[in-house]
Amino acid sequence: MITLYDCATAPSPRRARILLAEKGIPHETVQIDLRSGEQLGEAYRRINPQCTVPALRTDDGLLLTDNAGITAWAEAAWPDPPLLGITPAEKAEIASWNWRIEFEGLMAIAEALRNSAPAMAGRALPGPVDYAQIPELAARGLARLQQFFVTLNARLDGRDFIATDRFSVADITAVVAVDFARIVKVKPGEQHPHLQRWRAAMAQRPSMAL
Repeated sequence: MITLYDCATAPSPRRARILLAEKGIPHETVQIDLRSGEQLGEAYRRINPQCTVPALRTDDGLLLTDNAGITAWAEAAWPDPPLLGITPAEKAEIASWNWRIEFEGLMAIAEALRNSAPAMAGRALPGPVDYAQIPELAARGLARLQQFFVTLNARLDGRDFIATDRFSVADITAVVAVDFARIVKVKPGEQHPHLQRWRAAMAQRPSMAL
């Protein structure tokens, strides 16, 4: 049986949940409590030494410890519907936009949150190693996030999806980024009409409630 190690309140495993739902991949779920630090305990370290979620154990025992690996496996094992593109041009466009959303969006939010939240003092980066907060990075992250919303809004002018003319993993990553931005008190406003329209359309997909 496929097992997803999840945390219901965290953005990274939400990407995996949406992906598995869109693919229709049956799996069982094990919740890891990040608030209590369960990911750093010995029991979970034996499962995933990276001390992060999501992690996915495939039905043949392979352990995947990041969204990139989970997505690549899911697309190869369950090719329909295709979420990484069909043609070489589609694959390239989706990969490029997915990377941009991770770098310009999710990483910017993480910078802003992890370098400012008192609860994350000494835990400025996920994983098994403790790193100190750098307050200047929090300010930079907020500035990057504002620009990210401008970029997405411009991209979605006249478009229904982030990358190609069909739903893709880039849309999954973007939904999670836009929603997660609220944790640092940033959300699309009336100056982002195309982004707001797209997010409202994405809300009609059952997977987005996960």
